[in-house]
Amino acid sequence: MRLDQALAQAVPEYSRTQLRGWVDAGLVTIDGRPAVAKHRVFGGERVLLQAAPASRQSEDPAQALDLRIVFEDDQVIVIDKHAGLVVHPGAGNHTGTLLNALLAHAPEVRELPRAGIVHRLDKDTTGLLVVAKTLAAQTALSRQLHERSVSRIYHAVVHGRITTGGIVDAPIGRHPVHRTRMAVVSRGRSARTHYRPLAAGQQWTLVECRLESGRTHQIRVHMDHLGHPLLGDPVYGPRRMQPALAAALGTFSRQALHAVALRFEHPGDGSPWQGESPLPQDMTDLLHRLESAAC
Repeated sequence: MRLDQALAQAVPEYSRTQLRGWVDAGLVTIDGRPAVAKHRVFGGERVLLQAAPASRQSEDPAQALDLRIVFEDDQVIVIDKHAGLVVHPGAGNHTGTLLNALLAHAPEVRELPRAGIVHRLDKDTTGLLVVAKTLAAQTALSRQLHERSVSRIYHAVVHGRITTGGIVDAPIGRHPVHRTRMAVVSRGRSARTHYRPLAAGQQWTLVECRLESGRTHQIRVHMDHLGHPLLGDPVYGPRRMQPALAAALGTFSRQALHAVALRFEHPGDGSPWQGESPLPQDMTDLLHRLESAAC
């Protein structure tokens, strides 16, 4: 068996990405000699792994920020994220992020890659996401995401009327011209989104979307590709709208997208955890305006 495969079985509390990184960094030896990931082992070898602690977060400050925690135990935290909260520090957002808040709320996550964050929501997308508090929990959740056994359901308000459900099966990658955007491209990573209408007017539809994959901006890109971009989306939103629809949209200036339901196997005992988050007030108000305007 390849060394990286054997290590994944021998120490399942670490992800394959972590293990491969340590092998490449020279932190794994076989019988005293430096190892490479593709080296084959047959049994009886003495493998020494010097697991390096994650240290990237050491420079990120802890900040006591408001977090809407809907569930927490010694292994996971489930958060109902509000609009405007960036998940990871980055260009233009070095503080005030979910990661900074997690470092203050649960200091132990400082030792984990990405402070235990296993999946993201865009800055202005609201709703549920899960964070790990231990390395074993993070590895288990990451594997569930990779195996597509985590259920993530979103509600979105899109432009145009959708009368039947379906599946968008289209690869997503970086836009060939506008590099800050994503797009459906032939060489992108595979992505599948299931959708079905929940309510509709003549010019809008409330849609339920269920992800199989989790690509950057996936729902926003797939619905735009389908010809039904999300209302309020500053990047992929509709270019033109009828006056009545534009008036009903008003000052709603974020993508109308909410992670309404989340289900995963608890990394501790494997029991199913599931939760729901009601639509935030701004999306509820938007739907009321759309219905009242009869557009």
